[in-house]
Amino acid sequence: MNLQLKGKTVFVTGGTKGIGRAIALAFADEGCKVAVCARREEETFPTDIPVILGDVTKFEERERIFQEVTARIGPIDILINNAGGSNGAEIEKTTMDEFQQAFELNYFSAVHFSKLVLPGMKANKEGAIIQVSSIFGRESGGKATYNNAKAALISFTKALADEVMHEGIRVNSVAPGSVLHPTGNWQKRLNENPEKINQFVQTNIPAGRFGKPEEIADVVVFLASSKASWVTGSSLQVDGGQSKMNM
Repeated sequence: MNLQLKGKTVFVTGGTKGIGRAIALAFADEGCKVAVCARREEETFPTDIPVILGDVTKFEERERIFQEVTARIGPIDILINNAGGSNGAEIEKTTMDEFQQAFELNYFSAVHFSKLVLPGMKANKEGAIIQVSSIFGRESGGKATYNNAKAALISFTKALADEVMHEGIRVNSVAPGSVLHPTGNWQKRLNENPEKINQFVQTNIPAGRFGKPEEIADVVVFLASSKASWVTGSSLQVDGGQSKMNM
């Protein structure tokens, strides 16, 4: 399928490993100009995908990163807010600083970058913003810090989508289930206790296996394309049936 994305500029946060890396490479395969940001460069990228290093939990760093990205590839046509992560423990044992950090990483970074791309998208009368959330933003599960921040991100997605659709800008989110990749938490847990994790998969994922980063990336690329022109404000779970929700 020709997704008609050739020449589009794409910025992916948290883009040097796992799902973010797969997303960046998928857009590059479509002929897009891609840039990514991350705290560190985990793996070597093709030379035409610049990696801007920085900490997206800090306001000033986000401003700098955005300026560097646009200087490298131009105004952003497609923004993928993928940066995220989990921290803390039980709520009573989790500090307020940990809650704040979780929201800076999973929520405020996405809000800030979304606001930064809007002027250029409005001037161009088109654009796509996609947030990488989680099934644990749609239902209970995971650590409270992560669950709460991802739920807020899905809510923000719908609010922004309704505000900017009339200007040709679509905003959606994808909600991955458990995805296995070499640098992820599931791989670490699998190495530590394969019997327990394999039992988790058989009990909790109807597909009978973990998801792959490329399977999330394929959905993200579709949502960013004109083939999804009537989709906005949506949260699409990509989870092999893992979610317990029926909507």
